[in-house]
Amino acid sequence: MADSVKIDFQAHGAVEGGDLIVFVDENLKLAPAVAKQLGPKAVDLIAKAAEVESFKGKVKSAMTIAAPSALSADRLIVIGVGGEKDRQNPDWVQLGGLVAGRASAKIATAVLDLPGIEVTPDGIADMALGVRLRRYSFDRYKTKKDENKTDGTGSFVFTVPDPAAAKKVHKARDGVATGVIMARDLVNEPPNVLGPQEFAARAEALSKLGVEVEIFDEKAMQKLGMRALLGVGQGSTRGSRVAIMRWNGGKAGAQPIAFIGKGVVFDSGGISIKPGGGMEDMKGDMAGAACVVGLMHALASRKAKANVVGAIGLVENMPDGNAQRPGDIVTTLSGQTIEIINTDAEGRLVLADVLWYVQDRFKPKFMIDLATLTGAILVALAQEYAGLFANNDELAQRITAAGQATGERVWRMPLGPEFDKMIESKFADMKNSAGRHGGSSTAAALLQKFVNDVPWAHLDIAGTAMGSPQTEVNKGWSSGWGVRLLDRLVRDHYES
Repeated sequence: MADSVKIDFQAHGAVEGGDLIVFVDENLKLAPAVAKQLGPKAVDLIAKAAEVESFKGKVKSAMTIAAPSALSADRLIVIGVGGEKDRQNPDWVQLGGLVAGRASAKIATAVLDLPGIEVTPDGIADMALGVRLRRYSFDRYKTKKDENKTDGTGSFVFTVPDPAAAKKVHKARDGVATGVIMARDLVNEPPNVLGPQEFAARAEALSKLGVEVEIFDEKAMQKLGMRALLGVGQGSTRGSRVAIMRWNGGKAGAQPIAFIGKGVVFDSGGISIKPGGGMEDMKGDMAGAACVVGLMHALASRKAKANVVGAIGLVENMPDGNAQRPGDIVTTLSGQTIEIINTDAEGRLVLADVLWYVQDRFKPKFMIDLATLTGAILVALAQEYAGLFANNDELAQRITAAGQATGERVWRMPLGPEFDKMIESKFADMKNSAGRHGGSSTAAALLQKFVNDVPWAHLDIAGTAMGSPQTEVNKGWSSGWGVRLLDRLVRDHYES
């Protein structure tokens, strides 16, 4: 991970070299104080350059020109914030990403006095978050690095009306950024480096932040009766693990909220082996677990006032003489039985045992699981939305609102008795695959059988968490999807 960008907040004033970033509206107007700071020559230079480059100050547009010597800067970067409608509800995180993408000097200064927009400490902190996310790159295994690249390096200064207030909010938001980056790192790691035990060790490192962590090895899981999870990993030489993380930031004894992640560190498909093309991407089949670890870091680092349980099932799905077979029947921790139709429908087996364990032990207020569960969700939603399945309307609505606020959007998908019928088995209580039709809904229907009456939501993130869409804040393969969404959900609704 290259993530050593330094962010600072200072009062409006002089600039010392590098890139100077200012903002204009659709009429190329600067905020009055910025126009005064730059001086008439610089303002005139912006107008003339805009005419040459046909720059009109539209939202998310940018123009770079050589800075006048009087500014003590090397380059002047002008960012458009658009018209009145664009300025009503700016996306500060994406704006921060845009700014970071345009700045190429080792030192960049952004003057946060925007025309027609109130600049709040929250907005400033979100811009700084966007800068960190945009500057992220995963290059630890490259022996030759491009020293001219600014990814993850350099110094970024925001000049603001109240630096102390901005720093206070940034401190909490910065923990969220680190949580996203932690999730990205986990998903990007090669599978020979990150097995179940190594993943569990990274979860265990959260204890430094005050998170209580328990790790279950195979012997402990066998004793508990997690036979569905163990069945997935029995073809691998690397032992499976479950990590239970607890952040106790709320009132003592108060009912916790719970997040559960699928952590298949590599998915070959098992005996029902996947095609070779693209199989290397299956190192990312643990993105749900990565999100939960990143979320727990975010909540602990900002000392969230909530009691939170994070639980992840960590396995490797491999084919060998000991691997699970189609036709096998496994008895889950709940006592319910599952017939294995397809060993590549393994994530739901992992989640079944972990969901049951969490609801039984912790009696949570709600449970949300995240999993790169089905290719079918990409057929339905492409990579624009994660699939949302829920047994509780209020929880679904709150997740949807948090998704809109953070840009990590979800779309609610159907559950119902029709899908339960599709997973009926001739030989067991249910089967783990019902074929192609409605594949995301039948997978969710199986998971629902392991939540009892606990309010529950399932997020199918196969399209959003790996091979992720490119945005102003994500230029890599893994987006760290879900950390910001769920942190926002907790912040808005579940902190005392």
